[in-house]
Amino acid sequence: MSTKSSKTSKVFLESLAGKLTFSSLLLSIRQGEELSQVEFAKLLKVSKQYICDIEHGRRTVSPKAAATYAIILGYYPQHFVKLCLQDLIDKEGLKLKVDVHNAA
Repeated sequence: MSTKSSKTSKVFLESLAGKLTFSSLLLSIRQGEELSQVEFAKLLKVSKQYICDIEHGRRTVSPKAAATYAIILGYYPQHFVKLCLQDLIDKEGLKLKVDVHNAA
């Protein structure tokens, strides 16, 4: 699993798949690692239904959970948390943007 991330890679991913969201990020990681939802759920210590709900946008996760998943998967927690927060902001219909390009 990779810890490399940049503005360029985010822009490239969005050009391929549309707007990057927390749910699309998790789905992409799971599929890239060729894991089933059951295998991915075991890795993250959650249920298969929880993974399914996240991937289909029926459920959001807390920033703390997003950070935990990033650590388990070998990614920077800041990026996962910022995407998670943006999803929560978007869900509330607010016209605010979290800067996901400048994670510390």
